[in-house]
Amino acid sequence: MEYKKLGARGPVVSTVGFGAWGISGRDWGTTDDDKSRKAIETALDSGVTFIDTADVYGFGHSEELIREVLDHRPDRDKIIIATKAGNNFYPFLGQKHKTTPANIDYSVKHLVFAAEQSLKRLNLEVLDILQLHSPDLEILEKDEPWLALEILKKDGKIKHAGWSVQSFRETEQAHILERHHGLLDVIQVRYNLLEREAEKVLFPMALRYGTGVIVRIPLLFGFLSGKFNNGARFGDNDHRRFNLSPEKLQSYLNDLKRYQPLFDEYRDHSMAQISLRFCIAHPACHTVIPGGKTPEQVRENVVASDLSFIPHERFNF
Repeated sequence: MEYKKLGARGPVVSTVGFGAWGISGRDWGTTDDDKSRKAIETALDSGVTFIDTADVYGFGHSEELIREVLDHRPDRDKIIIATKAGNNFYPFLGQKHKTTPANIDYSVKHLVFAAEQSLKRLNLEVLDILQLHSPDLEILEKDEPWLALEILKKDGKIKHAGWSVQSFRETEQAHILERHHGLLDVIQVRYNLLEREAEKVLFPMALRYGTGVIVRIPLLFGFLSGKFNNGARFGDNDHRRFNLSPEKLQSYLNDLKRYQPLFDEYRDHSMAQISLRFCIAHPACHTVIPGGKTPEQVRENVVASDLSFIPHERFNF
């Protein structure tokens, strides 16, 4: 496992982290908490030191599972946890929903409250990283979200401030980093072999400011693991029903064809490992957070950290 400093001001983290949305018990179909705990344990035993989650994942359940695992680990203090806030799910507690309802709230009052609740669920005195959870541009232009991060830092409730950039708005929202780079220690960006918009403006800007970059959706919801064809279908309780619809699957399959020579060249490694290495190899990127619902998936993912013999330039077709 390789380790990098998460930008100029961030902590040192493993270049392959653990994305904890899939274990939340919501939005990814049926999950098994025992397998989820084992997946986290496997990641940590494999050298992973970075876990990314959000308060809304499973209405707090993802954070609770992470705490349950870390509470019994002697290396707990070495694990960096990044969480997110901005979707006020608290009015929906106790209700049944197939997928997570949206109820955005980036007010100072809510973000401070949300951070405090995450501290309790994770059993921490201070959050390593708190990220604004993919707000739209109208919210980002307001003062309140940034004031909340400043207050949380000043009060010692968060060590580092972050912003999860809205998907498909990587260039449109890039000026926000320019405006707030003094406050933002890290950003989280949607980036993968088939979705490379962040390379145009956002990544050069992050390099200029020394901003840490966390890569999310590196396997495109599992598509870049090679296990889905255009006949794949997902249940009503799985967000991939929309995000990997038949139309999108076919489009992604068409786009993927140009990379087949690369997969053939490195046939000793899986499509997932090569796809993850693509993200890690970009000079602006510091860690990648694939999901892992089983120990087997985690063990496959972590190998990507050590594939340094595949340079980023090799992915330019």
